Amino acid sequence: MKIVIAPDSFKENLTSMEVATEIEAGLRRVWPKARCVKIPMADGGEGTVQSLVDATGGEFVECMVTAPLGERVKAVYGLLGGGRTAVMEMAAASGLPLVPRDRRNPLLATSYGTGEMLLHALRGGAREIIIGIGGSATNDGGAGMAQALGVRFIDAAGNPITELLGGGMLERVARIDMAGLQPEVRRSTIHVACDVTNPLCGPSGASHVYGKQKGATAEMIETLDRNLAHLAAIVKRDLGIDVVRRPGAGAAGGMGAALIAFTGATLKRGVELVVEATRLEKHMQGATLAITGEGRVDFQTAFGKTPSGVATAARRHGVPVIAIGGGLADDAAGVFAHGIDGLEAATPNAMELDVAIRKSRQYLQDAGERVARLIAIGQRMARKSAADGARKAASKQPKKKAGAPAAKARAKVRPKAQPRTASRASSKTARSRSASAARAARR
Repeated sequence: MKIVIAPDSFKENLTSMEVATEIEAGLRRVWPKARCVKIPMADGGEGTVQSLVDATGGEFVECMVTAPLGERVKAVYGLLGGGRTAVMEMAAASGLPLVPRDRRNPLLATSYGTGEMLLHALRGGAREIIIGIGGSATNDGGAGMAQALGVRFIDAAGNPITELLGGGMLERVARIDMAGLQPEVRRSTIHVACDVTNPLCGPSGASHVYGKQKGATAEMIETLDRNLAHLAAIVKRDLGIDVVRRPGAGAAGGMGAALIAFTGATLKRGVELVVEATRLEKHMQGATLAITGEGRVDFQTAFGKTPSGVATAARRHGVPVIAIGGGLADDAAGVFAHGIDGLEAATPNAMELDVAIRKSRQYLQDAGERVARLIAIGQRMARKSAADGARKAASKQPKKKAGAPAAKARAKVRPKAQPRTASRASSKTARSRSASAARAARR
């Protein structure tokens, strides 16, 4: 039996590989000889770098970059096994946690550090980049990132803007010069893990939807939105690329638009990129069962989350899927209509979060065992049903006629009658002898 175990991480608790390892231990209590294939998964957000490094036998790489407000900080990204693909999260260089709450200001925050991290990976030999762009502190339309890659932004006086661009400075841009774009960028392929479809500008754009959580006031939001529209107009005029209405362009304060315009990147759902990078489809070949999971399973799990991606890959190979959640929401059963065949909760009862975290390894093992035992019951039921069916079919076979074989046997042992000619000859001889005896007596 081949079982693919492909869960997401349990946030702030266990990595994807740790979750898979504990589930495997529980399964082996019932199926000690099962072949378990562990594939750490993610959906392009937090934990993606860890999962892909674990899944491919890669390594972590450190580099110094510029934080959103200009400080130098250490960022970490992953280099996948083989060394040609790097995976990174924008948040490592330009994330909201890098800015103290009382200093958050998207008018000033720059994405320059993200560009430095990209360039570091490319100069280190990577030719393909997977980048997740959630959790940013910036709303600069990715202009800071572009500066780090060699793009020059020219002001109305014809002078290059040398300050690190933030969201409040984009109105100064009058022209874009791509001549200085680093050659490593031109030779690379960049994939963006992006699950949002927000456009760059407008009521559902980057500034209006995400600006407040980055520290923007209502007045700032109007300025930021207007500046992004200005930058998009320059991009369309100078680069011939219209990013205003592109789905996902508004992700991460406009970083989606910047990666499309300045690097030729493609935007794709995060879980799809992870499925491809881990070669999950290949691992599903010949599998009997797939087990996935995440910290909490609810109806939204079916849309763009790790379990939905695993279920999609499994369905192509006819493999049933069970999801194990740290907890199950009341609406979790909604996932049954989207390719997930069964659910199990790791926590056996209601409890405080700190208790669930402390005992999570034990609970995951127990959940894995419960899943295996239920399936084993189903297997025994199937075997019994098959045996009962065979017996029933045999009982309906036509029976042979009674008595015919015995009669035939009796016919075989019946002694043969003496030939009639022999019998008549014997009688004639006896009569002749009697007549001879009578004549002798008269004499």
